[in-house]
Amino acid sequence: MVNDYTQLQVLRSITEDTSQPKIAKKVGYSVGKVNFIIKALAEKGLLKVENFANSNNKLKYKYLLTDEGIKEKISLTKKFIQRKKDEYEELQRELEVDNLKYGDY
Repeated sequence: MVNDYTQLQVLRSITEDTSQPKIAKKVGYSVGKVNFIIKALAEKGLLKVENFANSNNKLKYKYLLTDEGIKEKISLTKKFIQRKKDEYEELQRELEVDNLKYGDY
């Protein structure tokens, strides 16, 4: 099972001229983990994986987000931003409580 944040990192890293090693380096995961995530995204219909037809290297692939993949990327980004806002607000509340307890230093 791949969590939302992990999926978002990979979805954000996908460009037309990328490779799994490039994605792995960018997001800080092993190539094997990236391969697993890409396969899971493709199975969900969020990503199309195609060989480069005119390439001498038939192991080279291109990754394309599907319409559903784009929607999922947007949805995951919104969730991520909301979670970070919630964390920020919780930290603000904690600081306010600490300031009431201990005053400013």
